[in-house]
Amino acid sequence: MTEQNLTNKVALVTGGGRGIGAAVALRLARAGADVALTYQRDEDSAARVVAGIETQGRKALALRADGADAEAVVAAVEGTAETFGRLDILVNNASAFPVGPYQEVTADEIDRVLAANVRAPFLAAQAALRHMGEDGRVITVGSNVAERVPFGGLTLYTLSKSALSGMTRGLARDLGARGVTVVQVNPGPIDTDLNPADGPNADGVRSLVPLGRFGLPEEVAETIAHLAGPGGRFVTGTVVSVDGGISA
Repeated sequence: MTEQNLTNKVALVTGGGRGIGAAVALRLARAGADVALTYQRDEDSAARVVAGIETQGRKALALRADGADAEAVVAAVEGTAETFGRLDILVNNASAFPVGPYQEVTADEIDRVLAANVRAPFLAAQAALRHMGEDGRVITVGSNVAERVPFGGLTLYTLSKSALSGMTRGLARDLGARGVTVVQVNPGPIDTDLNPADGPNADGVRSLVPLGRFGLPEEVAETIAHLAGPGGRFVTGTVVSVDGGISA
């Protein structure tokens, strides 16, 4: 894969201010794309990612958007297209990460998590596709727990991430004739501030991974960059796991 395979492309990465999203935004910029990103609260982190994109000679834009707010999600897509004049790549990365006993999940929490993890990616894709031409990309970040659930307390999160594979398959069918590909990337345990490799439960998680370690955000970003570029032209309607073998 060449470093400039995304030259003249515009990407939007939701939740691009930190963790996997930040790594994806920077990697797409390194491949030649101009990149917009959304963030919910941490404006300083988003500003650092913007600076990193601009350091690579690419244009960047940070937009505040709460994934649970339908209007904000659509506005972020429209703002990206208006600012850059086009939109070629959507990376649905932002999500909520609920953990806890299923007995304690409330109706309000179900609504909030499904709004952020299912409705937002659907609405973002719907809005983005109004601007995408042939060779567009819709890439959604899921989770290894959509395939296998290694421990308890993840029922609501698993429910939300499992729904994305249905969206991916359906959109792939709907958009194939347009030349737009739709793929889900399922990371496993990734070393981020929300799931640190030195956290209190990290040793137990690590013991379930055949490779024996947490992944890095940059490793997920490499796969997404490949799928966003020429290498992804014939990959659609499927799930690509970047999980160290935890789903094996």
